[in-house]
Amino acid sequence: MVVLQNVGYAHPNKDVLFSGIHLSVTKQQKVALIGNNGVGKSTLLRIMAGGLPPASGVVKLDSPPYYVPQLVGQFNHLTVAQALGIAEQLQALHDILAGHATEANLALLDDDWTLEERSADALAQWGLAGLDLTQPVEALSGGQKTKLFLAGMTLHQPDIILLDEPSNHLDAPARRRLYEFIQATTSTLLVVSHDRTLLHLLDSVYELSRRGITVYGGNYAFYQEQKQLASNALQEDVRGKEKALRKAREVERETAERQQKLDARGRKKQEKAGVPTIMLNTLRNNAEKSTSRLQGVHAEKIGAISQELHELRQELPATDKMKFGFDSSGLHQGKILVTATGINFRYAETPLWAQDLSFQITSGERLALKGPNGAGKTTLIKLLLGAAAPASGTIHRALGKVVYVDQEYSLLATELTVYEQAQRFNGTALPEHEIKIRLSRFLFPKDDWSKSCRGLSGGEKMRLMLCCLTISSQAPDLIILDEPTNNLDIQNIEILTAALTDYRGTLLVVSHDQVFLEQIKVQRTLELL
Repeated sequence: MVVLQNVGYAHPNKDVLFSGIHLSVTKQQKVALIGNNGVGKSTLLRIMAGGLPPASGVVKLDSPPYYVPQLVGQFNHLTVAQALGIAEQLQALHDILAGHATEANLALLDDDWTLEERSADALAQWGLAGLDLTQPVEALSGGQKTKLFLAGMTLHQPDIILLDEPSNHLDAPARRRLYEFIQATTSTLLVVSHDRTLLHLLDSVYELSRRGITVYGGNYAFYQEQKQLASNALQEDVRGKEKALRKAREVERETAERQQKLDARGRKKQEKAGVPTIMLNTLRNNAEKSTSRLQGVHAEKIGAISQELHELRQELPATDKMKFGFDSSGLHQGKILVTATGINFRYAETPLWAQDLSFQITSGERLALKGPNGAGKTTLIKLLLGAAAPASGTIHRALGKVVYVDQEYSLLATELTVYEQAQRFNGTALPEHEIKIRLSRFLFPKDDWSKSCRGLSGGEKMRLMLCCLTISSQAPDLIILDEPTNNLDIQNIEILTAALTDYRGTLLVVSHDQVFLEQIKVQRTLELL
């Protein structure tokens, strides 16, 4: 069981990340912990894992948890055995087998005589067969590092498992293995993830926000239904408040016009009746005060409705606030953009692909580029872009404007501010206020315009990239995206999905996220083996 009571955390600069967090996870429960980037999901997981002390509150766990972190580069200085937490036991086993059966070694080993065999089996189950336990973690790829920590779950069989974005950097076979493990395990699970396929496998959804933890008593599908109902109700409230605001302004205008007519009619009667000038001035002042009071009443009412409407709009989902407005690609549908005939690439004298590749890409298509880690997806993209030449075969390109969005969003210049970056894409000389309006639509308020691009999160970089594409004078004919949903929260994945749905050009997407591929309506797959 996992229990958090009134838990809070503050950054070293004293900024409060969250406070008053209450959470309870029962034995064998499988929980998804979701929320927008920056609300503190990973921090909360680290507190539960014992890696961070809370600023306040109490954390109780029935047994020591096994923690799989999102960022595994911090373990590069360790060996595989050290990362698995078995280095001391392994050394004790070797010492005993070498004749040093001391009490200390026997206590360390704790009768786990099959430790090496179990470690090898666990690594093999996660696609790391033959991995040397003395090898440095630094020598492994990002996907292999994640698999290493996942193998620790199989090896240690912990009662409580904490997973932070476990499917990041995993290829399709490893993801399937992870899904199978989650379905089969009897351990208590608490998982931070944006992987919708994985989220559907968990029993409950706990949403972390600035207001604390909201518990949804069902799986992710149930959570989506509840959020949609709430969104529909909010949209109805917004429409109702917009209608009330229009009505209030109409009443204000009609009242002002009616008052002006009454005042004018009154003045004419008074002038005809020969009312003295002093009395006319007094009557005029009284009429002006009355008009001013009426205007004040209406202005107060309109101001109150406007404030309520502003607050409601602030609660709208991000995708409802944005207007993408992608221009259409200049290419006609069906034009052949790429023709590859028998191409291959070689490292030294070894061909990258067992079979040469032949394919075409036509304008308007939506393609997924798939394959296990190391299959050569990035190399094929370089061949398509002309950044590398095939060792054999031919490739003909008739590409117009191409945008390649890699995992680091390197199209963005890190030395520029958010506003300067947007201006760099301003090919039609849009005025300054229009650029700022578009930045605001993509959730970059005034305080963010002077932020350095270097310090932006993955989700912020993605939103800025989309904003820049809408500012650009012409939509790209081809957009290539390399693992675009890695490190994005669910909100930003929805934003990206909506943008790509609006786009009418050609898409080539490298992704293991099947839900994302279905939502952006991928029509064809290029599979590398």
